[in-house]
This record gives sequence, structure tokens and C-alpha cells, in this order.
Amino acid sequence: MKELRHLNKYFKKYWLKLFVGIIITIIARIFQLVMPSYVNKIISVVEKFLDTEIAKTEAQSLLLEYILIIVGAALLSGFFTFLMRQTIINVSRYIEYDLKNEIFDHYQNLSLNFYKKNRTGDLMNRISEDVNQVRLYAGPAIMYGIQTLTLFVCLVPLMFIKAPTLAAYTLLPLPILSVLIYKISKVIHKRSTIVQQYLSTLSTFTQEIFSGVSVIKAYNLEPRTHEELKFLANDGKDKSMSLAKVNAWFFPLMILLIGISNILVIYIGGMQYLRGEIGVGLIAEFILYVNMLTWPVAIVGWLTSIVQRAEASQKRINEFLEQHSELDNGNIELKDVKGKVEFKDVSFTYEDTEINAIKHLSFTINPGETTAILGKTGSGKSTILDLVARLYDVSSGEILIDGKPIREYEITSLRQAIGAVPQDAFLFSDSIRNNIKFGKEDATEEEIISIAKEAVVHENIMGFSKKYDTVLGERGITLSGGQKQRVSIARALLKNPKIYLFDDCLSAVDTETEEEILANLKKASKEKTTLIVSHRVSSAKNADKILVLEDGQLIQEGTHEELNSLDGYYKELYKNQLSDKEN
Repeated sequence: MKELRHLNKYFKKYWLKLFVGIIITIIARIFQLVMPSYVNKIISVVEKFLDTEIAKTEAQSLLLEYILIIVGAALLSGFFTFLMRQTIINVSRYIEYDLKNEIFDHYQNLSLNFYKKNRTGDLMNRISEDVNQVRLYAGPAIMYGIQTLTLFVCLVPLMFIKAPTLAAYTLLPLPILSVLIYKISKVIHKRSTIVQQYLSTLSTFTQEIFSGVSVIKAYNLEPRTHEELKFLANDGKDKSMSLAKVNAWFFPLMILLIGISNILVIYIGGMQYLRGEIGVGLIAEFILYVNMLTWPVAIVGWLTSIVQRAEASQKRINEFLEQHSELDNGNIELKDVKGKVEFKDVSFTYEDTEINAIKHLSFTINPGETTAILGKTGSGKSTILDLVARLYDVSSGEILIDGKPIREYEITSLRQAIGAVPQDAFLFSDSIRNNIKFGKEDATEEEIISIAKEAVVHENIMGFSKKYDTVLGERGITLSGGQKQRVSIARALLKNPKIYLFDDCLSAVDTETEEEILANLKKASKEKTTLIVSHRVSSAKNADKILVLEDGQLIQEGTHEELNSLDGYYKELYKNQLSDKEN
């Protein structure tokens, strides 16, 4: 159970509730032990009445008293059982809540490299299905475990005190049961891990299918995906059945061993009764004891299965919790941002692909300047923006903002000073209004509308039946590519940061709309540092400075007029795009 030690901090956090719950559990089980001894007394009263040792009136009085005690004990046991569930089960829900938040917070702190190496379905499964398995250990397993332990601790000594020989024979099957549980639990642990891994694979597959459903329909791939899912489902069925077969051994074995105990009670107890060593009431009492042990003994197998599943799930959770971001958080808060950005001999290689995206790159962007970055696909344009936002750390060299290395700043304050519009505009399954307000939670309606007009998307929004309350599909599928880009631009503008990062965010917009947006962006980004990545000269020509990249290296730098007067990549690109526009 070493993996489950991770939960100890939560047990310490809720120790008082757990302690109260354990005390209540013990009390509930103790009241449950009242019935067998009073059943013995009731049988003894009946025997004495039949042997005329006591009068009918006295027998009725005693029977009524004992019955009331049994009923009262049962009611109290039920009441404390209710309280037990209200404490221990609630604690398990608190732990589930805390653990999910811990995992989610950890996910958010990990770098992009982590997300490139792990699939969304697997991430989702570990925070949902795996956490649920752990919750069963933190609640039901503890609750029923305490119940079982209490009954064993109370019942076994009581049985030996009342009839040592009968107790020894009655409990004879239990050591056999312990050995079987140990053997089977090892197999359960192994197969539980396999099942949890399969569930992650299934989650990943279905998530990708639903996200790419438009491509599947366009290429008529429904039959193929159905066959793939069928194969995956059959594989999962085999793994689950393999686990189920092992689990299926528990309850039959429990029932068999309890049945043997009952037979031993009746046979050995009957022999002792014939010899006059014990009474009939004690035999009945022991049968009740054995049957009271039926559920606790049977639950041992179930508890073992829960613990083994929780161990396997917590191990998978710990694998991610033990991973740490390569980005060390700085201790300087970025305040009063001026916006000066400097690259000093910066090189960067992607860890997952080992592609050397940036090679010995140096340039300076002064506060308030608009800098455009052009180049062919794969030249490293978007990587520059990722490095400025510190989504990655440079492999060598240094990036400075306002004269200080970017590594020294707190990541939160750094990104708070940046407004980024990614190349692939991502919108959430929420209203258009809330997607824009993502840049500023307390924005007024007037601010939202004003910003939407600047991003030239207000008229499109007003064309929807629910206007700004229109709820978008997953990843903003309700909108066109250009509309998604413009909503993303509105989000960044509303944030009103000191540094803007625009990553080819007008690629899906027509030329006329592009010019209108660029004019608005120029007003909005006045006195703010702006980096614009683009494939179009039209997006770059009005910039204060243009950087041209090729294969991660800076090959040209200057204004539109300067670069257009020189032979090279920029002049050739400008000619080609001007020609295309005229045609």
C-alpha cells in the first residue's frame, strides 16, 4: 500500500471527522452484538417455562423485556450506522474533491512538453476514474474495514469466553480464508492495473473520435472507426472478464467457509448439548455469531479488491504528480511593465522531436514598438512567441524583458502582462460573451461590445439569434475559422496587456476585414509592445520593425521600405503577394 501513502496528508486533514466516524462505527457494531446473547436468554426463559421452573407471567415479562432490549439495540445500531455513513463517507468525498483539485492544479503547472507526451483521454481518466477508485478506499473501505475489525475483536474473545471448544471449531476455516485472500489479492492488483490502463486507452480513443467527428464524416470513416472501437471494446471485455473471474472466487469461497462454520456449530454444539456441557440457547447464539461474521468475512474479499484497485489507480495518479515542470518559477513580480524584449544568442530545441527551432537568435524590441515576424513554415516564428510567454525555456542564450532575465519573473505575473492570440484559436463551450470576458472577468457589457467592434466581429455576433448569449460548440465549432480568430483577438484586446503576441491570427480573415482589424489593432496597441507573426506582408508592412526568419535564424531585419529595397526573401514575398492580389 505504499502508493496510497499519498493520501495520509488528507487523512491528517480530516482526522477529527474520521476519528468520530470510527468511534461511531465501533458503537454501532457493539449495539449489534446485543441480540445473540438475548436470543440465548429468550430460549433459556422458554426452556425454564416448559420445565415449570418459572411462572407464565414471569416468563412473559422477561420475554417482553428481552425483546424490547433487542429492538432498542437494533434501533440504536441503525441510528449510529446512519451517523457513521454521514461522517466517513463524507470524508471520502472531501478527499475526492481535494485530490481532484490537486491533480488539476498540478496539470496546469506542467509545461507544454507534458501535454505533448500524454494524451487527453489518459489525463481525463486519471482525474476521474482513477480518483473514484481511490475514493472507495478512503471511504467505504475504511468504514467496512472498521466494522469488520470491531466485530472480530469483540466476537472472537466473546465466543472463546462462552464456549472455547465450540469457538475453536467455528473459527477453524478463517486461517484458510486468510491465505486464499492473500493469494487472490496479488492477482487482483495486477489485473486491476491492466484494466485501468485500458480505460485510459478507451477514453483517449473516444475523445479523439468525438473531437475529429467532422473529418470522420467527411472521409466516410464511420465503419472503420466502428471496427476499431469494436476491437478495443472486445479487448477491454477480455481484460475486465479476467479481473471479474478472479473477483468471482471471493464470495463463493466466503459462503462455503461460513457454511462449514455453521455445520461445525450445529454438529459440535449438538454433541456438547447431548453431553450436557452447553444449552440449546448457546448453540443458537453461536449460529447468530457465525452469521453475523458472514458479511464481515465476505466483505474482506471486497475490501481487498477495493484496496488493490485503489493502489493501482493511485500509482497511476502518482506517476503524473511526481512529474515536475521544467520551468522554475522566478521570485520577482513583473510590475510597471515597459515592454522591452531582448533575445540574446537564443537557441531552442523541442524536447519531443529534437527539432532545433531557433538558432543563435538575437534582436531587440523597444517599448511600444510593433514588430512583425515573417518566414516560411517551420522557420521558428511561433516558437519566438512561445518563448516570450515562457511556455518553454530556452536551450541556450537569454531572453530579457525590461532588462531582466525572463526566468527571474514569477510566471503568473509575466503571463498577466501578456495578451496572446494563438494560431489555432481555441474557444470554450460557453457563450460568446464569456469567451470574450475570458480576458477580463469583470468587463462590462459596453466594454465587451466595444472590443468586439474593434475585432470586427460584433456584426457577426448580432446576426445570431441569441447574439452574445450564443453558446458555442466544443472548441468553438459553431463559428467559422475567421470568426473564431476575431473572438480570440477581442479576448486579448479586452485584457489590455502591455505586451501583445499575435500568432498568424488573421490567416482565416479576408483582406478587407484584415485591413480594418489591423487599423484597429494599431490604435489599441499604441504605446504597447506588439509581436505579430504572419505569412502575409499586408499584416507586417506597417510594423516598426520586421524580422525575417529562415530555418530558425534571422536573415533580414528592418522596416518595410528598407527590406523592400533589398533583394531577398521579403522583397520576393511582397512581389508574389502583390501579384496574387492584383490577379
